Amino acid sequence: MKTALVIGATGLTGKHIVNLLLESDNYQSVVIFSRRALGIDNPKLLTHIVDFDRMSDWSDLIKGDDIFSAMGTTIKQAGSKEAFYKVDYTYPANFIEIAANNGAARLFLISAPGVSTKSPVFYNRVKAQLEEYINTLNLEMKVYFRPSVIYGDREESRFAEKLGEHLLSFSSRWIPGMKKFKPISGKELARAIVKCAIADLSSGEHIFEWSEIFEI
Repeated sequence: MKTALVIGATGLTGKHIVNLLLESDNYQSVVIFSRRALGIDNPKLLTHIVDFDRMSDWSDLIKGDDIFSAMGTTIKQAGSKEAFYKVDYTYPANFIEIAANNGAARLFLISAPGVSTKSPVFYNRVKAQLEEYINTLNLEMKVYFRPSVIYGDREESRFAEKLGEHLLSFSSRWIPGMKKFKPISGKELARAIVKCAIADLSSGEHIFEWSEIFEI
């Protein structure tokens, strides 16, 4: 019986991860760290309303077995590249480092396909930097999920993602060689992540990219 630590719990995929962890007999406690409550009443759920800019004030609370990082935003939503970098790199990097130092052994992280520190795409460079930094931490196992476009009911409208979802859905169905780019719903992605968490994966690094996630 393990304790799960979750950041990004109020997002499209994060909320499904939390629900699935609460249903799992493998976890006795699910601890989320968020700016606001998730609105779930469950005896296994512990919610900490926190300020991610003051993580050192509550670092002693970041104790558990498995880390689930679904934190992320867009440059448009964040308002600037600097604000985006803070949410997609600084916050998860600091949180995961503290959790690892406090004894957490396994990490399950939503990243992005085609990550590279040399990518011309700022988003992909940031995700690559986060993965590289995590690889320096003392974690027994790291599992990176690099999905195509993630779709579902979001609180905010993301026109570019909606357009990408429709284009990739059509392309993956009708154009040869495009099948691997099939979009995935937040619920399907969360199911794959939690399934990996309760499976007997070996220690070390695991990467599931594009359509590989559907095969889990």
